[in-house]
Formats: sequence, C-alpha cells, structure tokens
Amino acid sequence: MPLVFLSALPMALHFGISYALVHWASLGFKGAPLAASVSLWISMLLLAVYVLCSKKFEPTWQGFSSESFSFILAYLKLAMPSAAMVCENTETIAYMITYGLSAAASTRVSNEYGAGNLEQAKSAMAVTLKLSVLLALIMVLTLAFGHNIWAGFFSDNPEIIKEFASLTHLLAVSITLDSMPGVLSGVARGGGWQHLAMYANLATFYFIGMPIAGLLGFKLNLHARVR
Repeated sequence: MPLVFLSALPMALHFGISYALVHWASLGFKGAPLAASVSLWISMLLLAVYVLCSKKFEPTWQGFSSESFSFILAYLKLAMPSAAMVCENTETIAYMITYGLSAAASTRVSNEYGAGNLEQAKSAMAVTLKLSVLLALIMVLTLAFGHNIWAGFFSDNPEIIKEFASLTHLLAVSITLDSMPGVLSGVARGGGWQHLAMYANLATFYFIGMPIAGLLGFKLNLHARVR
C-alpha cells in the first residue's frame, strides 16, 4: 500500500503541475514534458524518503558502501539487454497495461524458476498471457464501438474522425497481436533470456518490420495504415 500511495500522490499532483506550467507559466507545449519530469522527481524523492525513514528497510538498507559496486557489472549484464528491449520498441509507451503484466510475469516466472517450480512457472506464463489477451480484446471492443468518441477527444474535424474509423479494424488486429509479445518479453526476462529477446525484437522491429513498413507506406501508399 505505501508504494501505491507514493505513486498515486505524484500522479495527482501532476495534473496541477501540468496546468500551472502550461497555462499559468505560459510555457505551452514545453510545460508538459517539464511537468512530467517534475512529477517523476517528486515520486523518486518520496520513495527515497520512505526507504530511508521506514523501519521495514533497516535489515536490508545499511547505507552506501563500496561493496555494492562490486556487483555492478553482473547487474548491468541483466539490465542493459532489458533496457535495449524497451528502447527498440518505442511504442511500449502506449502499452502500459501490457507492460505492467510483463513486469508481473517476469517477477513471478523468475521466482518460480529460482524455487525449481517449472510447472508453476509455465502456469504463471499461461495465466498472464490469457489475461493480457483478454484485456486487449476489451480494448478492441471499446475501440470498435466507441472509435468516434475516442477520435472526438482529439479533433472535431469530420474528415479526421472518418479517417480514424477506417483504421479501426487494423488497430483491432494490431492491439490483439501486440498484447502477447510484451508478456512473452517479461517471461524471457524472468527466465534470464534477455539477450535472446533483445535479438528477436531487434530483428523483427528493425530488420523486418521497418522495411515492410517502408514498402507498404511509400510504395503501396497505405500511409497511416502501416504500423
């Protein structure tokens, strides 16, 4: 619960900070990313204060020491491929639900692997994957029946709303299929296969996906329908 509260508080403050920087400070669109940065710093400082002041962390947090840096290379061997997997696909930003399930799958699978419970690890993967697909289908149904409402949040231009409606069926397929790789990437991280997942993402998104997108978008003139 403390982590939920410490995440919810900066999010609540973010609305006021964004409004103040965009409108009161007259920063315009520059105020939005600045507000996001301020909110993230607030979140980090709150978590730091909680860790330093809470008695729960006394057995695990003894302060900074040179010994902690002796394992930094081992940590980077795991962290860098995981970070590369996220950076290779910038659309991860738009899939925070799947990203959350990916993190949950990674933690659960790694715990079960560490305990030697391979069947439980498989079960955790299956449950998370099914949940991700179910949530994707809910999003697809919402988009299918409310695409005009969703487009209306961003524009009242009939042409734009009509164009967005023509993309709905393509988005439905894309959202459904995209719900699975995120979870599977989390399973790969939990199993210690970060490097394999990184190579798979690199090949599919850049070596395969980008040439196909260029061909469909510019040669076949599909434009925005390419994703």
